[in-house]
Amino acid sequence: MKLSIVIVNYNVEYFLDQCLNSVRKAMENIDGEIFVVDNDSIDGSNQMVESKYPEVTLIANKKNVGFSTANNQAIKISKGEYVLLLNPDTVVEHNTFEKCIKFMDDNPDAGALGVKMLDGSGKFLPESKRGLPTPSTSFYKMFGLSTLFPNSKRFARYHLGHLDKDKIHKIEILPGAFMLLRKEALDKVGLLDEAFFMYGEDIDLSYRIIKEGYSNYYYPETRIIHYKGESTKKGSVNYVLVFYNAMVIFAKKHFTQKNAKLFTFLINIAIYFRATIALLTRLWGQLILPLLDFIALLSGTILIKELWERTQIYTEGGDYPVELIYYLIPSYVIIWLLSVYFAGGYDRPIRIKKSIVGLVSGTIFILVLYALLPESLRFSRALIILSTFWGILLLPAMRLALYYLNVSWIQIGDNVSKRFIVIGDTDEAHRVKTLLQKSYVKPEFIGLVSTHDKIPHNSDFLGVISQAVDIIRIYNIDEVIFCSKNITHQLIIDKMTEWQVTQVDFKIAPEDSLSIIGSNSIHTRGDLYTVDINAVDKIENRRNKRLLDIFLSTFFIVLAPFLIFIEKRPLGFIGNMFKVLWGSRSLVGYYQLEKQLPQLPKIRKGILSPVDSLKLRTPDNEIIAQLNLLYARDYNLWKDINIIFFAFREMGK
Repeated sequence: MKLSIVIVNYNVEYFLDQCLNSVRKAMENIDGEIFVVDNDSIDGSNQMVESKYPEVTLIANKKNVGFSTANNQAIKISKGEYVLLLNPDTVVEHNTFEKCIKFMDDNPDAGALGVKMLDGSGKFLPESKRGLPTPSTSFYKMFGLSTLFPNSKRFARYHLGHLDKDKIHKIEILPGAFMLLRKEALDKVGLLDEAFFMYGEDIDLSYRIIKEGYSNYYYPETRIIHYKGESTKKGSVNYVLVFYNAMVIFAKKHFTQKNAKLFTFLINIAIYFRATIALLTRLWGQLILPLLDFIALLSGTILIKELWERTQIYTEGGDYPVELIYYLIPSYVIIWLLSVYFAGGYDRPIRIKKSIVGLVSGTIFILVLYALLPESLRFSRALIILSTFWGILLLPAMRLALYYLNVSWIQIGDNVSKRFIVIGDTDEAHRVKTLLQKSYVKPEFIGLVSTHDKIPHNSDFLGVISQAVDIIRIYNIDEVIFCSKNITHQLIIDKMTEWQVTQVDFKIAPEDSLSIIGSNSIHTRGDLYTVDINAVDKIENRRNKRLLDIFLSTFFIVLAPFLIFIEKRPLGFIGNMFKVLWGSRSLVGYYQLEKQLPQLPKIRKGILSPVDSLKLRTPDNEIIAQLNLLYARDYNLWKDINIIFFAFREMGK
């Protein structure tokens, strides 16, 4: 057997699907085998592999054993002359494996090989070729000198910036995203070091291959797309700790004691420096808008108070009591901000109308509380109303200002309005167009472009693929979607590289899939378009569903002495309400099937389900699956309330 491919997966079903689709096409003329080692994913990855890729050997772990251990599981039983370690967030060209294997056959000194990697927009990824992370190289990288001097042989050695990215080179370190290994070399140097849970294992293995006398090659004559996805976001503190601690393990293993101590010292400085920056950046990103809102509402309310008391209340002298400024006004502002938060006004992307809804809801709550306050603390309803109008004017104005300053997480309207072209043949292009129309993006325009030389007769196609650049400019297109059923991945990568000047985003629609994948990062959920069945899983719905659970379970517990006479199982009812209050259950969830639909978003197990409200005695699995799907796709709080109302007596089960 010539080639064994090992893909370690963790909760990236849609990317894995696309990866396997490209691998299947690239393996057509090769005697090989494919392994997927799944680290206890909960997103339906295993079901997808079993149903769509029966030729794949699936190893389904019951826990996340880490990247190195998972790869080793498959390598130990592999039979290929070469072993390819491949990330699930990659797409390979149809001749990638053939070209790489031929190069390895022609160069017996090659122990391992990496290829040219592009991101989802067709841009070259510098981590395609790397140097050994010596103390000096790591210092230049960690403190930004490699970024300042990207082509320097000294300062940019981490990514070997001085080497031509379009020529074959012997290099030191290969990326773990695509690492083709000679099995003979692997047998000599050993498997991946399982001390590296995630990150660093590719550096360690590359270095051991060189020490054994083999060469590592950078081979740019074939390309892959790599969406740069890891299980830990690079902007997070956790990533900083895991990545740099992996570097410490590497240094202690391979460097002299003196160099290892120096390297560890530099790493510890970098950890504190980068972790602090990451933490401050994340906090600032999350708090900047609420902080601006707080300042705007507080200062505006105080200004209105000053004007109101001077012109209306204390025209002949005097002031409101200090309690108004020190206690009540800050309390009002906090209630407004909390209301904006619970209305989804701070969920990314920011939607202007949700801040208005939050302010109005907060005002209603404040006025109710105002009526309950003692007379001595009821100063002015007009002040509350005027401050609300101030907020309704100022908060949207600030968001509009940020929007026109091109802040990416501000959005006008309910959905991003985008213009698309879909490139494919007649049937597949129309399928993808329908998929887009059903997804959450609500496209403003969808044009079709044919892969053939001529436009199909009596069709709604705008033109052919050779005219795509002109179509992009004339129709002001935001995103280009390639149908991989009709277009080779090599042509897709060619066009992504060629059309970079148009500054559009690119996505790929795998055949027979409900997903459209792109653009630059696996972590950007807005870049993954799926049929909109995940409404129940949206941030605001999860939050509102949990608030409803807390409110109603508390209410039912208080009224339990009366409600137990209504319930069929009184003790079960009381126990269930406490489970809901503690968060182990929800009032409403899916009906539990032995094999749940993999596309359903994960939510808490429910006391009741959509089936209960219909009082079906013996529903079949197809009806149940459809009810679960409808509940997930079109969720709102009224559905939960309706189900509880009609099946209230069953809440003790």
